[in-house]
Amino acid sequence: MASEISPRAEISPKAKIGDNCKIFPFVYIEDDVEIGDNCVIFPFVSILSGTRMGKNNKVHQGSVIGALPQDFDFRGEKSECIIGDSNIIRENVVINRATHTGGQTVIGNDNVLMEGAHISHDTKVGNRCVLGYGTKIAGDCEIQDGVIFSSSVIENAKTRVGRGAMIQAGTTFSKDVPPFIICTKRSEYGGVNYTMGRMNGIDEKVLKHIANAYRLVFHGQTSLFDAVKQIEEQVPDSAEIRHIIEFMKSTQQGIITKL
Repeated sequence: MASEISPRAEISPKAKIGDNCKIFPFVYIEDDVEIGDNCVIFPFVSILSGTRMGKNNKVHQGSVIGALPQDFDFRGEKSECIIGDSNIIRENVVINRATHTGGQTVIGNDNVLMEGAHISHDTKVGNRCVLGYGTKIAGDCEIQDGVIFSSSVIENAKTRVGRGAMIQAGTTFSKDVPPFIICTKRSEYGGVNYTMGRMNGIDEKVLKHIANAYRLVFHGQTSLFDAVKQIEEQVPDSAEIRHIIEFMKSTQQGIITKL
């Protein structure tokens, strides 16, 4: 089915628009843009060069996709902003493309980015994440699947958030947030995220093992290195425990502290 494109939208003839899209008045789309099938682009959205958008996305008023990176190292290089499928991008969201040639800012599938969220250059967001009102993600961050940010969260550069974690409203953090936990407003460990774990089908026994693993990390009197060795030796194996171990071993910024 042909797309419904308002004559009052300004769309480059070089842009590639999929089938059955609806593009409202006053949308601005630049040359090097690809938009998949069944997308809805509401008024006053700007989609800039380097954007590659999948199918079934909804982008609401005032959002800017593929904005130039806010990075002093940017020299006008060609880079990309990759948006997956079935994302809801609400009003006034800004997503920057990457800084350097060949780089990518990536948003996966089935995410909800609420009003005023900002995702900076070269950040990678997984699938089924929620970014609450006014959340700001700095450059070169990694957000794994199923993460929930409450409102007004600030994630500083080059940090990671592990799968299934939740960040409480108003939190600012500069270290990695491990998988399956709650990060408190003081950017401290607030316990295992049991609610989301159950919703994601994690077995109750495995949730207890996760809690035991984090007891070793956050309440033991050892280094992170030794705590990880204790997890490997003492906590029963599962995909979730292996994910925690891998996350801890690969941290560059260190992890948040305990309460």
